[in-house]
Amino acid sequence: MPSVNPSPEQLAAYVAAMPAGVPILMLNLLRYNAQATYPAGSQHSPCSGREAYARYSRVALAKAQACGGAVEVRARAHAALIAPAEEQWDDLLLVSYPSKEAFLAMISDHEYQAATEHRSAALADSRLIGTTRY
Repeated sequence: MPSVNPSPEQLAAYVAAMPAGVPILMLNLLRYNAQATYPAGSQHSPCSGREAYARYSRVALAKAQACGGAVEVRARAHAALIAPAEEQWDDLLLVSYPSKEAFLAMISDHEYQAATEHRSAALADSRLIGTTRY
């Protein structure tokens, strides 16, 4: 089953695994729906998954910057050399945050939470991997 939002268990494991108070990098692998899949009765105009992700990104980027974060790399994915054949991605994002605490504060923000409706509608599948530099 494709994964586009963390479960409570995944979030708890992230909190436990990531070190406190150190800069982090969040690796985002994104595969878009051809058409955004908003819930029935949504007030949002129909659009592509990529456009729905852009709607999400306008809020997410502002929130990331407000907590000291920044997009370090944004790239189109073209081909996976070492991966299961069915695992294909459209985009890769690498976003830095001053700490896991800053990231957690951002994702608990009310405006950010509301914008995740666009992210959920946009994505057919995704990965979000927390990392730290050596």
